[in-house]
Amino acid sequence: VQLQASGGGLVQAGGSLELSCAGSGITFSHVGIGWYRQAPGEQRELVAGISKFGNPLYADSVKGRFTISRDSAKNTVHLQMNSLKPEDTAVYYCNADRQSAWPRPPRAYDNWGQGTQVTVSS
Repeated sequence: VQLQASGGGLVQAGGSLELSCAGSGITFSHVGIGWYRQAPGEQRELVAGISKFGNPLYADSVKGRFTISRDSAKNTVHLQMNSLKPEDTAVYYCNADRQSAWPRPPRAYDNWGQGTQVTVSS
C-alpha cells in the first residue's frame, strides 16, 4: 500500500489547511487510515486517524483543531486543520494497513508514500 498526501503549504499561525490522502489498490472504507507527521529532528507521530467503522481519533495536541473525514465515493481521506500553530510545522503523511481496522502506530509501517510539507509561520 502506498498512499499519497497532498494539500500542504505555507500558512500563518491561526490559519487553516486541508490535506488529502489518495491511493490505489486499497478501499479506504475497509481499513483504518492514519495521518502522521514528522518534524525535523523528531520522530514520526500519529496525529489523527479514522477506523474502518468511521471512528475518529486525535492526538491531544490537535484535538479541537483538526478534523479527519473520509469520502468513500472518492476513496479519499481528508484532514482539515484549523487554528494552526508553528509547532504543527512538519511533513504530513497518510498510511494504512490492509489488515487493520484501526490506524497503526508509525513503527508498524515499512513503506511510506510522499508526504506533504506544512509550514506554519508565527
